[in-house]
Amino acid sequence: MSVDPAGDPQTQPVAVVTGANRGIGYEVVRQLAGRGHRVVLGSRDLAKGRAAAAHLDPGGARVTAVRLDVADDASVTAMAEWVTLHLGRTDVLVNNAAILYDTWARARSADLDEVRQAMETNLFGAWRVTQALLPLLRRSPHPRVVNVSSESGSLRGMTGGTPAYSVSKAALNALTRLLAGELRRDRVLVNAVCPGWTATDMGGGGQPVAEGAAGVVWAATLPDDGPTGGFFRDGRPVPW
Repeated sequence: MSVDPAGDPQTQPVAVVTGANRGIGYEVVRQLAGRGHRVVLGSRDLAKGRAAAAHLDPGGARVTAVRLDVADDASVTAMAEWVTLHLGRTDVLVNNAAILYDTWARARSADLDEVRQAMETNLFGAWRVTQALLPLLRRSPHPRVVNVSSESGSLRGMTGGTPAYSVSKAALNALTRLLAGELRRDRVLVNAVCPGWTATDMGGGGQPVAEGAAGVVWAATLPDDGPTGGFFRDGRPVPW
């Protein structure tokens, strides 16, 4: 799906990216804005979101920050109402917000309150935001939903450790499959993407953030005959 970076604002595609004031989300915003999207930068802390948006787009024509806590119904509803009122469309949703990479934990002794907390953001947050923006996505000529997942959520590779994060990402992958099947008739392409081990605050090392974000942007800008219901890294399938 190609976009003219200097296109008419009335027809300019709109992308919403959650958890986007830093890391993968921030870089996804940068890359999508560079491709001609009008990007809504979601951030739990509005001040941090505005600072990130100003750094990416000092003029404010391409990137706008909104307060968005994906674990809070009222926050998600307010975001969707703002997007509807001010932009009138959503063409791309990137569910990037995630928490609790619990490397210290094991399933046999996990704190289930921590697991619930991870599920609330990593699974239900993506679910909540998708439902809120679905009326706008259905009206888009090229609707895309990208769930930022992880190979930690691949059942084939699971052997133990990071239980809250792994279980929540496996559940997010299941949601991806369900949404892809249900929204196929609406032409909404829904895919999960693993950005790989990336040098973010959560990842703590690995490849440059720009490389990890590129796979997410690939899924966000697929052509109309692109895949749906898949799990990818760098544009290549990952085992479920």
